[in-house]
Amino acid sequence: MPEARVAIDLDVPGPTISRHLYGHFAEHLGRCIYGGFYVGEDSPIPNEGGIRLDVVEALRALDIPNLRWPGGCFADEYHWKDGIGPKADRPSMVNTHWGNVEENNHFGTHEFMALCELLGAAPYVNGNVGSGTVREMSEWVEYLTRDGDSPMVRQRKANGRDEPWKIPFWGIGNEAWGCGGNLRAEAYADLARQYATFLKDHGDNKLYRIAAGASDDDLNWTEALLKSISCLGCGRDPKNIYQAISFHYYTVAGTWENKGSATEFSVDDYYRTLSKAQDIERVIRAHSALMDAYDPERKIGLVLDEWGTWWDVEPGTNPGFLYQQNAMRDALVASLHFDVFHRHAERLVMANIAQTVNVLQAMLLTDDEGGLVRTPTYHVFEMNKGHHDAQSLPVHVIEPTTYDLDGKAMDLVSASASVKNGQALVSVSNLDPAAALDVVLDLRGGSPSEASGRLLTASKPQAYNTVADPDAVAPVPLKLEPEPRGLRVTLPPHSFATVSLVL
Repeated sequence: MPEARVAIDLDVPGPTISRHLYGHFAEHLGRCIYGGFYVGEDSPIPNEGGIRLDVVEALRALDIPNLRWPGGCFADEYHWKDGIGPKADRPSMVNTHWGNVEENNHFGTHEFMALCELLGAAPYVNGNVGSGTVREMSEWVEYLTRDGDSPMVRQRKANGRDEPWKIPFWGIGNEAWGCGGNLRAEAYADLARQYATFLKDHGDNKLYRIAAGASDDDLNWTEALLKSISCLGCGRDPKNIYQAISFHYYTVAGTWENKGSATEFSVDDYYRTLSKAQDIERVIRAHSALMDAYDPERKIGLVLDEWGTWWDVEPGTNPGFLYQQNAMRDALVASLHFDVFHRHAERLVMANIAQTVNVLQAMLLTDDEGGLVRTPTYHVFEMNKGHHDAQSLPVHVIEPTTYDLDGKAMDLVSASASVKNGQALVSVSNLDPAAALDVVLDLRGGSPSEASGRLLTASKPQAYNTVADPDAVAPVPLKLEPEPRGLRVTLPPHSFATVSLVL
């Protein structure tokens, strides 16, 4: 059996891994909102104000830190005033991006804020630049966050909410290079400055304004945004207009026209998917290096507010609803991303998986009869909770196993670690689809008094959970064996594990 050694410096704490790197995304897309989060007050499925309670319970177990809404592409055609007031009086709209379906606007601002309160999650509101106005977005911030007396405050109170809400995160449009307006980078950069200027801090609510950034490794877009608020080599700090720049990165192993199946794939497909997932590190490094040139003190955050796998929709479902299954392979894509996020926690401040329920790489899959399934990806989020707001630790994979993919060596071991309040968490993945792996955890600079482990694997990488078989992929205890320099674990093929240490 092959062996790898993972060296962990327990006494060298590094940057804090923000809990917001484990953020989520809920767009008006397919059955994410209607039928996922929201079933309506008259539904036989247990709910509070129409919000589905089994979904809330499952997500609370993840300590979900933030939720991005209402899009995505939908954000730039959403007019928030259509989604407030008595439901019977709300006008319907057409969701032109996702299935061309009509929506009744019954899930709007108040419902979203109620959902965040039930989840204990920070709201991340994404405003409309593409088809909206500066005034519209400015008034939404006022409606949500202002106290005292003003036109928007009076309207909010008339709709049943006296106290303002706290809104920490605000997105200035979405994918302005595409569905958000098909703008040139310089044109959007000017708009971002303008909109951000009128996104006011009301009272003690401080907005963290996020400019809509690049697709993948489009560094020209990122540089245009940086140039608009700073000057390279001039010795001045970036202007405090917006506080972060986003980008999007999806793991698409095939082509956009033929992405492949979520559950029926070959060994080559498997390797190409995980290689594509690993490439997120190159993309983050590229954006970070550019940002370091303009912002060496790292006052501007980098936000990956859409990431995850994207497969062909499940047969027989609406192509515009982006419903896909979620297999053990998807779980490993998530574990790889988190290892990378932990290594870049000094610049990367937030990430949002796309999406939370019933869309793309979802945490949960639901049906209209009350069925709910926790996906393999859900379990990676749950097993990694100990990394939230912990300090990252240096991890070195020594003598890793590799696979030759198109002449390039692909690492088959991925790992990261963190420490918080006298406890460390180690995450490690064996990406080999067929061979088990012995892993020695070489624990340096500390000796744990207690240790326990959990393992996520399946009979095959294509395995997934269903209502009939909800635990086909679910965590089980992991056996730990003492080693002179730490611990030894045996990881089955295509598996993810966490080891908790009391120091």
